Amino acid sequence: MSTDTKKNMVVPFLIIAGMFFVFGFVTWINGALIPFMKSMCQLSDFASGLVVSASYISFVVMAIPSSMVLKKIGYKKGMAVGLFLMALGALIFIPAANSRTYVLFLVGIFVQGAGMTMIQTASNPYITILGPIESGAKRISIMGICNKAAGMLGSIVFGALLLDGIKDINAKIDAETTTFEEKEALLSSMADSVVLPYLIMAVALVVLGIFVSKAPLPDLEMDEEETVDKDGNAKTSVFQFPHLILGVIALFFYVGVEVVAGDTIIAYGMSIGLDEGDAKYFTSYTLLAMVITYLLGALLIPKVMSQKTALTISGVLGVLLSFVIVFTEGYTSVLSVAALGFANALVWPAIWPLALTGLGKFTKTASALLIMAIAGGAVITPLRGVLVDMKRNGLVEGGMEAAQATAEASTFGYWILLPCYIFILYYAVSGHKAGLKEA
Repeated sequence: MSTDTKKNMVVPFLIIAGMFFVFGFVTWINGALIPFMKSMCQLSDFASGLVVSASYISFVVMAIPSSMVLKKIGYKKGMAVGLFLMALGALIFIPAANSRTYVLFLVGIFVQGAGMTMIQTASNPYITILGPIESGAKRISIMGICNKAAGMLGSIVFGALLLDGIKDINAKIDAETTTFEEKEALLSSMADSVVLPYLIMAVALVVLGIFVSKAPLPDLEMDEEETVDKDGNAKTSVFQFPHLILGVIALFFYVGVEVVAGDTIIAYGMSIGLDEGDAKYFTSYTLLAMVITYLLGALLIPKVMSQKTALTISGVLGVLLSFVIVFTEGYTSVLSVAALGFANALVWPAIWPLALTGLGKFTKTASALLIMAIAGGAVITPLRGVLVDMKRNGLVEGGMEAAQATAEASTFGYWILLPCYIFILYYAVSGHKAGLKEA
């Protein structure tokens, strides 16, 4: 790549980094929203987990439509539209808070997720082709740093705004001496606290959307070479690539465990009796672990270790940490959840190039399928909530005190991680080669 070309790529690179920062910030505030919504709307673990589902299910619903829109209006306008959609979702929080209607909150979160889907569908393949393909993993890792650094900031800011004093509020709400009117006043006060932050967020997203629409962001095209099977026959469908399909499944599980590690850790810490003043920082611990590992990935891949090796190490570490989480207690268990950040960080950068190997003209459609796999975040977290609710109910019916039952059930719910990491490990070892000709 010439010096002039590199200079021309600096501004687009910074703009895409900004996109990763934005959806990282918005995505990872869910860790604070889950316990906040659970208290404000008096929800079960399963119902509060729908905060994550509403965000991530949009990737299934909107990935293909987003790719169609991008084909018509291009990357730059598509990213601007995504930012405007995110702003609209933030504005929906205002009437949702005024009426304290959980479904309306979920609608706002879904609309924000639709905007993030548009941005993700554009930015992930864009950063892959914004330079030599052999350095794509390094660029993705740098984008990951932007994403998770923003997530750390968002989780800390919104944790401070929404969770300070929440334990005392919950105690007052649950007290037998609290009247219905007093309880309603406390819940309404909680709801009002989200109005100003989301109004500021909406304004910032609109301003950023206008900036992106005017920015010098060139539209790039991927190579669309013909692909053939081992007998020399042309491939006719994206579903004829087993390694891609298995990659989509692996990415589905990865996003699920990433979201569990980042979005449930605050509520988990509080459920086992840790102070909310400490718990509000737990998501940032998970993201810090990911940032550190992204830095290592940018330095080590591919010179020191291959993407396959990185993915294998990630799978093994995830399996080991899953056992540590469920067989330990207190801060040890919580910090093990945070340590999943080390296991998770390099999975996304590794799966993308492995899954897209040899796809040729099917690359764009395959990218949309991989984006849809982000819906794993909408499924795995609520499934953990179901496990927690079932276990807690069984323990309470067996005579265990409610607080202890909640703590034990919250830890038990992390068994959901084990099969996910086992599949990721399978993909690293052999699944990524399925259907491909031997070199």
